[in-house]
This record gives sequence, structure tokens and C-alpha cells, in this order.
Amino acid sequence: MLSDEATPVVRATLPVVGAAIGEIAELFYRKLFDAHPELLRDLFNRGNQANGEQRQALAGSIAAFAGMLLERPDTRPDAMLTRIAHKHASLGISSDQYKVVHRHLFAAIAEVLGDAVTPSVAAAWDEVYWLMANALIAIEARLYERAGVAEGEVWRRMVVTGRRQETPDAISLTLRPADGDGDGPAGAFRPGQYVSVGVRLADGARQIRQYSLSGAPGLPEWRITVKRVADGAGPDGEVSTWLHAHATPGDVLEVSAPFGDLVLPAGDGPLLLASAGIGGTPMLAMLHRLAADRAAGGPARRLVVVHADREPGHHAHRTELRRLVEELPQAELHLWYEAGADAVDGHHEGGRAVVRRGRADLGAVALPDGLTAYLCGPLPFMRAVRGDLLRRGVPAEAVRYEVFGPDLWRA
Repeated sequence: MLSDEATPVVRATLPVVGAAIGEIAELFYRKLFDAHPELLRDLFNRGNQANGEQRQALAGSIAAFAGMLLERPDTRPDAMLTRIAHKHASLGISSDQYKVVHRHLFAAIAEVLGDAVTPSVAAAWDEVYWLMANALIAIEARLYERAGVAEGEVWRRMVVTGRRQETPDAISLTLRPADGDGDGPAGAFRPGQYVSVGVRLADGARQIRQYSLSGAPGLPEWRITVKRVADGAGPDGEVSTWLHAHATPGDVLEVSAPFGDLVLPAGDGPLLLASAGIGGTPMLAMLHRLAADRAAGGPARRLVVVHADREPGHHAHRTELRRLVEELPQAELHLWYEAGADAVDGHHEGGRAVVRRGRADLGAVALPDGLTAYLCGPLPFMRAVRGDLLRRGVPAEAVRYEVFGPDLWRA
């Protein structure tokens, strides 16, 4: 909670800080990377820095956190904080790094706002920062403890044991601990979680990206599915392009422990799994777990699976998805393709697999009462699906999602 002294100051200055927070974030990153160029080279996503998404996410999260402190002073915004903490833990962020961020962030605030940053204003926003930072540090400490590692020590060497071309622009890689890093099973993960993969690029930079674990939990090996991002827009796609060009069986990669808060819930309640494009990968792990639980005598949960893609040939793991749904007696599959739908078996109404042409439309799908929805895919897709669900009476708290990249939506 904000102190009695800080609350009126933050309330009075939030509009001014909020209006300038984008400029503050841009200056903050410039100061941070000038002082610590190794952070941009070896930790931060250069693509998200180039397109401005990371600045937007930082600015939005700080402003949103301050607003929540004022609007709901008795409730900590754990949904937003947990999302950030999982991403930080997957990168191996340590508590000391928050001091570095604080120094350069407040230098940027003072420079942008000038004389408006009086001692009382500085003290109040310092309180906001450390409330947020300390909450994140505490959550991240629990995540590290749960993963069985020391703070920030999330990395291990894993060998590529298999590579498969799933679509023209997507490959899957299977991974197992390399000699000296366990040389045994990859370890447990919760369906829906992701790992970070760090690679050393030609210019010497170590860049990191997150990839959902798309295989079945409980196997000796992990599987990730990597879509190549090659749109020519700056450094986006650095890691995916490198993995497509270089990762082959026998190669060793630097991989983090699993993290992520979009995980399959226990119980027997009905579920909606809605994805688009490569966003279908975390849903595969969930379906593998549901199929294994059912085979072991677990409940037959009511399940609606929705997936949208450009065309069948670009739908990674399409056959696997259909097989998993067939193994679940109370599951149904709804596929939408912008092109090529007529060539896919099941292009008809009725049955457990329905294939349609165009963009996903949940108005065409019967939904069970009391469902929990899991969304993953491009932001416009998730916004549209969430809007459909809310209009149909699904509570907002029952709609959960995963974003591949900075979470601009929640912020």
C-alpha cells in the first residue's frame, strides 16, 4: 500500500507522469544501455527495443501499477506482477538489477519532468517503484525456489536430439540435458509453460527468446516449436532465424528452466483452448496432459478447441492436434483457415472436427457453461475472442491468455 503521504502526491501527479511516461521510458533505456551496453547485447530483446514494444510495456506497466495502487489500495495487482515475474525469472533477472533500473529510471524522470520533480514528488514515485520492484523480487524468489535454483541461475546446457520441419516456416526441436548438466530426463514442467533459449549470434551478442514447450509433459525430452520471423523489419527474428539455420541434432543450446503462468488447471471443469498461428504450441502440451489423464482413468472434461491459421500447410502440428482431440471423448475441434479450408477433411458442419473458411468466429461455436478459456495468438485474435466471450457472458476472470512478446495488452 502507498503511504498516506505518498497517495495524494501520486494521485495529483499521475496524469503528468502518465502523459510523459513514454518519453521517460525511451530516455531510460537510452541511459541504461549507454551505461551498460552489455544488457542490450546479452539480455534485452533487441527486436523489441527496435520496434518500441519493450518501452511501451515498461511505461504501461508502471502507469497501470500506480493506477491500481490508487484505485484498489487493499489489493496487490498480482495478475500483472506474476506475468512480469515469470518472464524475468526465465531470463535469470536478479534482485540487484532492480537497483540499476531504479538509478537510470529516476534520472530519466528528473530530466523529462524537470522542476516538476520536487522532493515530495520524487519520494512518492520512489515509493511506487519500490512497491512494484519488491513485489516482483518476492515473486521471483519464490519462482527460483520452486525451480530448485539459486537466484538467476536458471540456465543449463541442453543438446538437440531431434529436428523436424513442421511447416515451411516452423521447426520443432527436441532437447535433453547435455553431458555435465545432468545427462538425464529434461525434467517436469506444467502444460502451458515456456523456456528461454539463448544463442550467440555472429556479431557476438547473446540474444534470448522464449518458446512454449509443445510436447507432452513427463517425457525424457522437451520439445519446442520455433516459427521463423523473417519480415525484414529490423533485428526481429534474430534467434528464430539462427535456430532455423544452425540448430541440428547434436548441437548444444543454452536453455532456461520452465516458467509461465498460463498453465492447465486441475479439476474437471469445462475448458476452451483458443489459439491462432504458432500460438497453438502451449495448447498442445495441455492436450497431451488431458489425453494422458483420461487414459489413466481421469475425468472426461468438456473441451472446445479452436484454432485459426493462414492455411492448412502453415498450421504447425495440425495432424497431432486432430489426433489428440480424437483421443478425448468430450472434446470437439473447430478450425478456421483463411485459405485452403476446402481441401481439409472435415469441411462440414457436425461431427467433432469442423473446418471453416475465414477468420475464427466463436458465434458459430456452442460453449458450455462455467468454462475457463485459454487464449494464445496474435493480439488482434485474442482481443476478438475475448470480446466474443465477454458478450456471451463468460466472466473476465475466466479468460486467461499468453502473449509472445511484451505484454502490451495488460499494461
